Amino acid sequence: MLLAAAGLALAAGCASSPFDEASEDGLRQAIMQAANRELEDSKAHPESIVVERASRTAQLQMSPELVQQLEGRAGPRAYGNIAPALSEDLMGLPARTVSVSLERLIKTAVERNLAVQFARLGPAIAEAQVVSAEAAFDWVFFASSNYTNTDQPRSSSSINNSSFGSAFDQSQAVTQSLGLRRNTIGGGRFTFQHEFSYTDNQTPRLRVRPNPANQPNFLLQFDQPLLKGFGSEVSQAEIRIARNAERNAIHTLKRDLLKIVQDTESAYWQLEQSYADLLILQRLLENGVEVADIVSKRRDIDANDAQIADADARIQRRKADVLRAQTQLRLVSDRLKNLVNDPTLPVGSEIVLLPADRAVDAPIKFSMFESVRSAIHYRPEVQQAITGIDDAGIRQIVADNARLPDLNLRLQGATRTLDNTAGEAYADLSEFRFVDYVVGLVFERPIGNRKGEADFVRRRLERMQSVIAYRNTVQQVVGEVKASLDRVVLNYKLINQTRDSRLSATNSLRVLEIENESDGFTVERLDLRLNRQESVANAEREEFRALVDYNIAISDLFAAMGTGLERNGIRFIVPTSADVSFKPVLPTGWEYRTSPNPESTMPASSVPPPSVAPATSEPATSVPARGGPGDAVQGDGVPEPAPEPVAPQ
Repeated sequence: MLLAAAGLALAAGCASSPFDEASEDGLRQAIMQAANRELEDSKAHPESIVVERASRTAQLQMSPELVQQLEGRAGPRAYGNIAPALSEDLMGLPARTVSVSLERLIKTAVERNLAVQFARLGPAIAEAQVVSAEAAFDWVFFASSNYTNTDQPRSSSSINNSSFGSAFDQSQAVTQSLGLRRNTIGGGRFTFQHEFSYTDNQTPRLRVRPNPANQPNFLLQFDQPLLKGFGSEVSQAEIRIARNAERNAIHTLKRDLLKIVQDTESAYWQLEQSYADLLILQRLLENGVEVADIVSKRRDIDANDAQIADADARIQRRKADVLRAQTQLRLVSDRLKNLVNDPTLPVGSEIVLLPADRAVDAPIKFSMFESVRSAIHYRPEVQQAITGIDDAGIRQIVADNARLPDLNLRLQGATRTLDNTAGEAYADLSEFRFVDYVVGLVFERPIGNRKGEADFVRRRLERMQSVIAYRNTVQQVVGEVKASLDRVVLNYKLINQTRDSRLSATNSLRVLEIENESDGFTVERLDLRLNRQESVANAEREEFRALVDYNIAISDLFAAMGTGLERNGIRFIVPTSADVSFKPVLPTGWEYRTSPNPESTMPASSVPPPSVAPATSEPATSVPARGGPGDAVQGDGVPEPAPEPVAPQ
């Protein structure tokens, strides 16, 4: 009857769920099509292109000699030997500066940034969690020992007013047991146990044989769930989830490394822009003071008080701009020191960082198809989304199994003996004269099974959510790549536009100065000279901004593709728990080690996993990210140097 009831319950547990098989196929198709949909348009044109811009040098009608002269008056080449003027620091001391290269800052940030150091411990923690989950299948040794002294009254029997037997019980007993126990991969439990009991009965007027009694026994027991809780997919679910958590920690570390490299390079170019702004505004102030002095000296000729006051107001505004530029340079310097966490340049120091490298103006070659494919392959966020689908699939399998009834099988065999001495009792065990067998089935099922069905529905919905989250992540990643490419193309063109604007503004100021020298000064001409000085300064700042934005856009592009580490020569190596030092100074080396991939329940995806450089004994190195002259996206999406850099337009 029990087996029949179990069969009916099993049939009820396997009834159709609110979801049909078509929904499962739909999830698989959604995963495979998410990446292919984003690559479909660019796949038709996978060839690489070079960023281009139109040259207007001929339209400006300037000779090469004149262009060279104008370049020496304003622009990136005009400030080679000029030092920035900085105000006193927060301690009232003269400003101190140090020039730093982008290579040094990126390398130091990768090794010492606090966020990276925090994330670096994640894989080691997750590895320990995997070991903890695997320990559920370790052998367990157990033992117990009890001593019992019995001294209690008891009722006695009588016949014809003649009592017999003892009126109390007196005995001493010692019971000891030990054994081994282990959970099996199939969900069962194996137990081997030995028990020994010694009993000495001292009850008066009561004769027992043997006395004292020595009773050893050996027990072998196996418990196995046949429905709910059966199978390795359920028993090892926590291990597989822990391994996915370890992978997530590795992807989080890589994501943080990519972000730190990107933030450091962006901050460095912003430092370059702040440095250039300060030099430009500093020169603008000096030139303005010269003109304002001339206006002031013409008070008795043709300058009235209003014109002199207007010139002085301009000088005060330029001084204010210089002060703002000085503070901005200090702020960006402190932000960069915070990112880098260099012990020789702490955030608390008042040393101001100055850029030793200059923004690069050179075209790059890229393929939109390869860039997008690289992002889908290598971005850690995409890999984390895939892991999330796997986690949801594992939990769905467990929830599906939990809908089944409890039907547990117990198999038990035991042999025991009884004798006056322990030696004789153990000697009798080899004869197996007394053997017990137990075969049992225990069945249980909630009526309606609402909890199991509801949990299964929840896990199915969560899995559908994970697929949607994966598609959303792919779209966001592709959007970031396209936005970076658009900014690269835009800012490369803007460099030329802003340079032409600066050349024209500089030439206009040059012509005005020549006219002043030949025709003489007037207050109106001096006011126009101040205006054109400001036009030149604004054009210079716009040109520097376009240069900086172009270099930042290139850095953002490689970060969006997930290849920012390879571009800077940084090998991605992850520590294990054995590699982590518990000293205050953490190790700077990493090594990629993870447990073997378990069999995954995740649907097959068209996106292959990222390839990670194997661990070697060589130290990790980095190279400066210069904004990519000749950087190309080729083959598998990893940027490689082009054979020949493309000449600037």
